[in-house]
Amino acid sequence: MAKLRMKKIELVALLTDSKKIIELLQRRGVVELCRNTDEELESTNVTAVTGEFEKFRSTAVQALDILDRYAPEKAGLAEMFGGRTEVEKHEFGREAMQLEKIMAAANDIIRSNKFITDAQAEIAQLRLRYDTLIPWKSLDVPLNFKGTATTKAFIGTMPFPVTAQETEEMLPEGAAAEVVYSSKEQTDLFILCAKSNAEEAEAILRQNSFVTISETDGSTPLELMSRCEEKVRELIHSSDKAIEAIRSHEGDRQQLKFAIDYLTMRKDKYEALSSLGFTGSTFVLTGYIPEKYTASLREEIQSRYPAVITYTDPGEDEDVPVLLENSRFSAPVEGITKMYAMPAKSDVDPTPVMSFFYYLFFGMMLSDAGYGLVMVIGTVIALRKLKLEESMRKTLTMFRNCGISTIIWGALFGSWFGDIVQVVGREFFGKEVGSLALWFEPLDDPIKLLLFSFGLGILHLFLGVGVASAMSWKAGRKLDAILDALPVYLTILGVAPLAASILTDVPQFLKPIGTYMLITGVIMLVLTAGRTSKSVFGKFFGGLYALYNTATGYLSDILSYSRLLALGLATGSIAGVINLIGTMPENKVVKLVLLVVAFVIGHTANLAINLLGAYVHTDRLQFVELFSKFYTGGGREFQPLTVNTQYIKFKEENKND
Repeated sequence: MAKLRMKKIELVALLTDSKKIIELLQRRGVVELCRNTDEELESTNVTAVTGEFEKFRSTAVQALDILDRYAPEKAGLAEMFGGRTEVEKHEFGREAMQLEKIMAAANDIIRSNKFITDAQAEIAQLRLRYDTLIPWKSLDVPLNFKGTATTKAFIGTMPFPVTAQETEEMLPEGAAAEVVYSSKEQTDLFILCAKSNAEEAEAILRQNSFVTISETDGSTPLELMSRCEEKVRELIHSSDKAIEAIRSHEGDRQQLKFAIDYLTMRKDKYEALSSLGFTGSTFVLTGYIPEKYTASLREEIQSRYPAVITYTDPGEDEDVPVLLENSRFSAPVEGITKMYAMPAKSDVDPTPVMSFFYYLFFGMMLSDAGYGLVMVIGTVIALRKLKLEESMRKTLTMFRNCGISTIIWGALFGSWFGDIVQVVGREFFGKEVGSLALWFEPLDDPIKLLLFSFGLGILHLFLGVGVASAMSWKAGRKLDAILDALPVYLTILGVAPLAASILTDVPQFLKPIGTYMLITGVIMLVLTAGRTSKSVFGKFFGGLYALYNTATGYLSDILSYSRLLALGLATGSIAGVINLIGTMPENKVVKLVLLVVAFVIGHTANLAINLLGAYVHTDRLQFVELFSKFYTGGGREFQPLTVNTQYIKFKEENKND
């Protein structure tokens, strides 16, 4: 299990069958294609075709987004996590025949949305214009009024408060001014003077920063405001009709989703065709395939098409992709490995190595049986009732297993939603309930839990060192396998009882044993760690440097496991405080109500916060402490040609037999 063995596939078939074979491979999802590099074979340029598919797909995506905005899909929890809809191949073909109709509906939705967008922009402009006309509404002449045969009119604004009398005093004799609107920031004025004095008046006004209103319409402000209101009403009415037109396509939602996936598949298929090599009547396909699928794929293709398929082992210098496959116990934490890095060619898959400790540490950090019970119930219901995608199923399975571990640790530590059992017994029944711990309560003996955490940490680190040793042994470096691991084991095991005696009582017979192991480990490190150096001084100082690195590196690593204590205590302590808050009132009825409210809200928040903390710190212990001992990473994940869809999948999509 773990990393699946990969084979190189070469398939030669008739050119007329190329599209059908590519479609079959796409549904099976077990072959990663390699681009043709044989200069004797022709290749095809599909840029124009894939560009068209992408354009249509973008149209469908845009239309679906618009439809979701104006007519949101009513989906329950089951639909939200239910994964893609399964369809038969013949159903898929029947829907494909309706593509032209679906795209017409998409374009109609987009046109309606464009009208709404344009209308909203115009409405905003009209409302802005309406607001600018409000100060002028008392003016009973058009804003573009220029005067009569013998007079000149000025309609505009001064950027400061001024009265009509003050304005008339600064203008030539005989000029008349009317203040239409005034504020601290500006004054809107209507000024009338004789034409003979117009140039002088205009010059004076310019000197006082007078700005003339620019208006071409020969209507009064009230008439213009009325038109704005009428136009806004018309646009709103038309927008409402456009919204209804969009909502009328609500029944096309599933067809739009189908179109998006169909066009994605078509685009992917033609991109796959561009990686093939062609002759006059045949095509050549190369790629990688997991060995477990080789026989079934050959049988299926050769039973349908005249084709020649050969499988070979990849070369040492080839960039072979990595596909993980683990047991039901380990597979749920494959996502944690992928989050860090896929295994390199020389790496082992760390998933089965870390899975036991991952569940162990997670449960120990959360360490409340009540919280674990909530996790298990929630994940089990989701796993049984919902049709989940494989990635989501693995994630929920991981949290289910973590929940089981949390229940075990919570029962050992006696924490069931903190001390809620004791609180209820004492506050409402007058009975003292003793400890529910099957082992001990961490708050009563934190040193015991701290030492236990360090012990688990040492085992975890030893596991990483052991895996590195096994890899060296398998590679033929048997002496390195022994000398890189044994001195570390002896040194750490020797220090452990001596360091533990500082915090607690340790059996006396362990101290001399630890001393001898420590001395032996140190001597082995100093004498063997620098063995690759050619000089005596290089060997000796290389050994001293290795001793320093072992002492400081492993000390800091072991101390990192104190987080098991810290997070476990935090969960229980906060849970206890929540229960205490709920029992503060003296009146039992009020106390019961407050306890229920505090219980639901407080424990929900505590679970959410500490669930995140347990997840993050458990990941850290794997990535920093364990992986650093043996794991390089840097591999490339297997990316087969597959049905890369968002909403639908074929019922036979994962059929590989």
